[in-house]
Amino acid sequence: MAKPDTRRLDKAIQQTTRKLSAVRQREMWPLDGRERRAVLGAVATGSYRVVRGNSPGRAERKIETAWQSAETRLVAEISALQAERQRVVNDAAKTKAAKKSSGWW
Repeated sequence: MAKPDTRRLDKAIQQTTRKLSAVRQREMWPLDGRERRAVLGAVATGSYRVVRGNSPGRAERKIETAWQSAETRLVAEISALQAERQRVVNDAAKTKAAKKSSGWW
């Protein structure tokens, strides 16, 4: 029996890992729509408050919360993909072991 086909999962894990590193560097492209709106809204609110001479503290916390939620989402997605990959590998090993034990030798 051949090795289990995990190329699709490996590619998804690699892509999600790239997204996670981009989020940690505060790049906008891996964010989903809700997260992007939250970041841009907080930036607009914070800049408005700075122009008015007020402290942008709440807006800064909102931006940081949005980045943390994006990072948490991507970490959970990577964990789920790795668990699925491990399940595929275990199923293939179980099938191979069952096939070997049922043979003549």
